Amino acid sequence: MKNSIAKVMGYMLVIVLGLLVALPNVLSDATLSRFPSFMPHERVSLGLDLRGGSHLVLEVDRPAMLDEWLQSLTQEARTALLEARIQTRSIRRDGDALAVTLANPAQLAAARQALAVLNNPAITVTGTGLPELDVFTTGGDTVRMAPTEQGITARLGHAVDQSLEVIRQRVDQVGVAEPTIQRVGGDRVLVQLPGEQDPSRLRALLGTTAKMSFHLLGEPGAAGVETLRDDEGRSYPVQATVLLAGDRLTDARVQFDQQGGQPVVSFRFDGVGAERFARITSDNVGRPFAIVLDDKVLSAPVIREPITGGAGQISGDFSVDEANTLAALLRAGALPAKLTVIEERTVGADLGGDAIEMGIVSGLAGFGLVVAFIVALYGAWGLLAVLALTLNVILTFAGLTIVGATLTLPGIAGIVLGIGLAVDANVLINERIREEAAKGRGAFAAIDQGFAKAYSTIIDSNVTALIATVLLFWFGSGPVRGFAVTMGLGIAISMFTAVSVVRVAMVAIARRWKLKTITIKPLLPFKLIKDGTRIDFMKARLFGIGVSAFLSISSIILFITPGLNYGVDFKGGIQLELSTTGPADLGRLRSGIEGLNLGEVALQEFGDSNHVMLRLERQPGESRPRPTRSQRSARRSRRSTPRPRSSEPRWLAPKSAANWQRQD
Repeated sequence: MKNSIAKVMGYMLVIVLGLLVALPNVLSDATLSRFPSFMPHERVSLGLDLRGGSHLVLEVDRPAMLDEWLQSLTQEARTALLEARIQTRSIRRDGDALAVTLANPAQLAAARQALAVLNNPAITVTGTGLPELDVFTTGGDTVRMAPTEQGITARLGHAVDQSLEVIRQRVDQVGVAEPTIQRVGGDRVLVQLPGEQDPSRLRALLGTTAKMSFHLLGEPGAAGVETLRDDEGRSYPVQATVLLAGDRLTDARVQFDQQGGQPVVSFRFDGVGAERFARITSDNVGRPFAIVLDDKVLSAPVIREPITGGAGQISGDFSVDEANTLAALLRAGALPAKLTVIEERTVGADLGGDAIEMGIVSGLAGFGLVVAFIVALYGAWGLLAVLALTLNVILTFAGLTIVGATLTLPGIAGIVLGIGLAVDANVLINERIREEAAKGRGAFAAIDQGFAKAYSTIIDSNVTALIATVLLFWFGSGPVRGFAVTMGLGIAISMFTAVSVVRVAMVAIARRWKLKTITIKPLLPFKLIKDGTRIDFMKARLFGIGVSAFLSISSIILFITPGLNYGVDFKGGIQLELSTTGPADLGRLRSGIEGLNLGEVALQEFGDSNHVMLRLERQPGESRPRPTRSQRSARRSRRSTPRPRSSEPRWLAPKSAANWQRQD
């Protein structure tokens, strides 16, 4: 039995390349800067829970939302009254209400009835339909329509819910992995992005409404013409009529102008938009055409000829980053309401430095125990399994670096689980080789038969696990996907390290030392189970079936009632900011707060070492967490850190529940 030279060289090439790709992850910046340019320099990106990043809180602009609602309501009221053949003298805004003055006061009741159709029910957290508008008559000839507080609250909540998805798409478009995006309170959105981020770019990306529209230019001062400006302050007389809205865009990409090499943003419409765009450009050849984004003119070219291909281009003095941001905004779509960045900070690791340190220590300790177990069980041959496990971890990090994945704590859990499956494969191989050697087979025959008999079992177990990881990646999001990626890589790589590499190494050792037989013995002279021990499991088959059936039925019942115990990520909770006069000790804070039996507690450095963000579970029987319990936990923490002060608690929406469960 002889190893193929080509096979050995191929394996060595894979291992060396993996080592080179993974190496930057353990080197300092100074050392890495001295590497030649052709060497890999990329590192695995760490998630928020491991290294922290940028923290922004965005708030729905209530006045702007109300303005837009009343503008829309004006048009709807005008249409409803025209259909009812009711003439008006004026429809105007009066404070935070709409005043409709009739030409014929005798039609007051009919007008009120026609406008009442616009009064949609506001859906609240209780599911009860409450009126969005208060419709009433004043002065004998006027109908007033005033948004109710319930209607405004419902609109704000709906705007936040829609904004979450748009923000998530924008963040995905610019390649920021594993963000935290969740609702805080009734009108705010919390966004945390891992690593160092450019604050100005984040504000442009997240705080821009991105409502794009196309207008013709008109005569200054004419009716229906408003003055808009561009980034350089130039003014344009833009007709208020929107000829085409940006919701018809299907794609937007950054390209470079062939003449000047400047970045431009090319865009494409859907079928309806392309047809409308072709008609507009055909009817207005020679006229200037303004492309407007959030009441700011991006470009105002002159229409030279009809554009029938459904595509166009936005040019300007864009930098590459500005062009990329604009393209990302257009691809993700417009926000339903204007969002204002009201808070911007740097945050520490999501789990807290103490929890991360404990996790790393426990992971290393677990790896050390696995190594000790394998060496104790298989002696010198166990060192090959240890080598395979080490290569598995190194190549997994190389794979994460190549695919650009973000490593989170669940991802580390996936690596550990992958190590466990790799250990299982090595145990199977060594046991099969030991059995074949006990039958009197020679070294090469024992290796060949041992791997052959273990291979099918290893394939079956790993394929089953890979199917589970694919489903997790497909249906999961955020940290769940991170877990699936690292576990999937670990499983796939273990097939290479545990089967291929170990086999080549065992054959090489047997040939180098001219071994006639292979003896796999424990390092210590004792066995947990003596050789030749036989256990008749089938005698207890009825008992085993009964226990299995009982546990299965019990699991189903317990899954239904009382059900799973969801944490903060799934059922939401409260968020509280603690500030101390001295540096906060997260370990002491955590132990002090956990003594209150409030469930899962998450602590995160917030801004500087004197500020800590505290997240607690929603308490049983509460539709919203009670501030009193939060403040009591803050008081309890006074014994754990120097003189903490707490902010007002805020309701925190679930982070992950949207993809896994329906909320009540």
